[in-house]
Amino acid sequence: MTFASIWRRLVAFLLDYLIISVYLIFLVIVGVGLGLGPLKTIFQVMFANPNVSEASAFLLLVLPVLLYFVLCEQSPWQATWGKRKLGLRVTDASGARLRFPRSLVRSLLKLAPWELTHACLWRIPGWPTAPSTPSPIITVGLVLVWVLVGAYLISMFVGKKHQTLYDWIARTYVVQVPHP
Repeated sequence: MTFASIWRRLVAFLLDYLIISVYLIFLVIVGVGLGLGPLKTIFQVMFANPNVSEASAFLLLVLPVLLYFVLCEQSPWQATWGKRKLGLRVTDASGARLRFPRSLVRSLLKLAPWELTHACLWRIPGWPTAPSTPSPIITVGLVLVWVLVGAYLISMFVGKKHQTLYDWIARTYVVQVPHP
């Protein structure tokens, strides 16, 4: 196996983030429409308190992105659109396709900092329109987000296989596909 370079992995993620960004823009447009239109009450209920807001954000935002990564990386392609464009695949130690549970674990760990960010932000008083100073526990949570992101990035640099911490835990690898 030829392990993917750090740069190829990062560019592949940026390409995938283009797709995610289009989806985010769509959600913002729909959200603004719900907030202004006759369905304003539904929008208000969806974001009535921190717990409901977080659950709504998870169902509308995180879950679809999670499923994008899980389903693409366990599919016969073994890759998201960005990875396919860069000639990368996600495999297990033998180079085989991931089964759904392993792909799910990998993606849950990958997106953990993103979800932790949401959990913390929704608990800042006044968020998102008039946020006030967060409590110390929220500040610790937001610092933990950056610690996790840093650990993910640093872990790609320390080994010859360029595994992230979530790859190491899930026992997965991102490999370069040989050109025919």
